[in-house]
Amino acid sequence: MNKIKHLILPFENDNGAIFHADTCVPLVDAHQRSVVEFKALARHTYPGERLTKETEGLNTIGYWNASYEQDWGLDWHRNEGVEFHFLESGSMPYAVENSEMELSAGDFTITRPWQQHKVGNPNVGVGKFYWIIIDVDVRRPHQKWEWPDWIVLSDEDLNRLTLSIRQNEQPVWKATSEIKDCFKKINGVLNSSNTDSSSKLRIYINELLILILEMFDRGKLILNESLTDSLRSAKLFLDELSKNPSYRWTIEEMATSSGLGVTRFTHHCKQLTNLTPMQVLTKKRLDMACNMLLEQPDLSASDIAYNCGFSTSQYFTTVFKKHLKTTPQKYRVTHNPTI
Repeated sequence: MNKIKHLILPFENDNGAIFHADTCVPLVDAHQRSVVEFKALARHTYPGERLTKETEGLNTIGYWNASYEQDWGLDWHRNEGVEFHFLESGSMPYAVENSEMELSAGDFTITRPWQQHKVGNPNVGVGKFYWIIIDVDVRRPHQKWEWPDWIVLSDEDLNRLTLSIRQNEQPVWKATSEIKDCFKKINGVLNSSNTDSSSKLRIYINELLILILEMFDRGKLILNESLTDSLRSAKLFLDELSKNPSYRWTIEEMATSSGLGVTRFTHHCKQLTNLTPMQVLTKKRLDMACNMLLEQPDLSASDIAYNCGFSTSQYFTTVFKKHLKTTPQKYRVTHNPTI
């Protein structure tokens, strides 16, 4: 599988990083404090015993088992792959994008690489919770999926499965009895003393994918082709840009982060906003600056200029006056007379 690099905005990150795999720090901490049982096989920055090269593309597979009320949760994040969750027992607060829900025993979830999600509100529930993350070499909705070469479904079945996951974003399904049994087999592998369990893992994950496809077939899945349109990839990026406009973006980096070429990205940006990418970036920086001027009165205009991504305070003032017809200081006084 050819690995590709994608710039993806973090949701809350103060160190300027563009994208990183979820490290599951709260889960690791809870396990170290012996408040939750945890077992996983993983690679990259995901926690757990190291996976072998025979399962390249499988980023992590594991479970946690909480027997009593917890004091931790996994806040908003994305994963480097498509993620499958299965709640074997108990209940679990869960959210995907703008939808919050309570998972119950037997619920099965699917999140795509571009979907932000969290587990816990703010804390996770009591129960046994499995996960599998498979890297399909994409970060945006319109990109072509490349499954690991050890996935042995026929081309027709794999294409149907991929299409069903890409063009339908229903987050939660009721697991069939066969899917539940498959996770019991995976549980056996995770708890096996065998140091190399890659053969069984490959078999059971392939079995799971077949069972998911059968679950889709039984559920009379309704597909939405617009979910995989490149316009949606551009829109997702522009929505995320509001969370970190201070990064020193170039047009090329913005296009790369959206998974598009510069020409296509610029075209979609114009379609969506009637602005060029750099004009959108400037607008979002000014929006951020206006909020900081009012909400953080102790910060100087120079500090705000730097925090919002402007190269100098003079340039910030020039751009501010051009768009808002006033200076930053006058804006602050006008909109908050108590300052």
